Amino acid sequence: MMGAPRPNHTAIILDGNGRWAEARGRPRAAGHRAGAVAVRRTVEAARAIGLRHLTLYAFSSDNWQRPRPEVNALFALLRAYLADETERLRERGIRLTAIGRRDRLPASLTAAIEAAEASTSSGRDLHLRIAVDYSSREAIARAARRMPTRSAAPREDLGRILAMPDVDLLIRTGGEQRLSDFLLWEAAYAELVFLTVPWPDFAREDLEGALAEFARRGRRFGGVEAAV
Repeated sequence: MMGAPRPNHTAIILDGNGRWAEARGRPRAAGHRAGAVAVRRTVEAARAIGLRHLTLYAFSSDNWQRPRPEVNALFALLRAYLADETERLRERGIRLTAIGRRDRLPASLTAAIEAAEASTSSGRDLHLRIAVDYSSREAIARAARRMPTRSAAPREDLGRILAMPDVDLLIRTGGEQRLSDFLLWEAAYAELVFLTVPWPDFAREDLEGALAEFARRGRRFGGVEAAV
């Protein structure tokens, strides 16, 4: 893939943990544990490949509708990931930040997120964003409320307030083909790649395959290709 176009910002919807576990006759929590291993594997691969921005959709605001034991298990896994991986991220030059609401998260998880953000703030090789209690519609609505009353450039102002780079490549695992309220503004011109592989089985080869697909596509952003 040397010389091929690379996305500046890659985003992944982590889907299929529960179905992965159920297909093996195991509880859904086992799928989430396997998914946490896939997060580490994917972050390492992204850094090795040379990606600059990676956003992972770990917990949507709609996921609060899941059974409370499953929600608690997801939060416990995220705390464990931060405890186990923060120093590794820092050593590898990976900056971690979380996007989404924090006022509804357990205080222990919020503290762990803030500690990880502070510890990795100097990372320059890869910016890893974890979306937790995240809703793109809600993020856009909050940004709109902060807009200047008489904005001369409303689109630019809204983008500045959202403070996220545009998504170039959006991958969804698990076989579903929808955005599920994820980075709707930022993904306006994203290339979409939908994979049947469930998130726990997502490997470097799958990431490289999506990047190869991205490189094959012509991106015109509403224009036309130049004449040859």
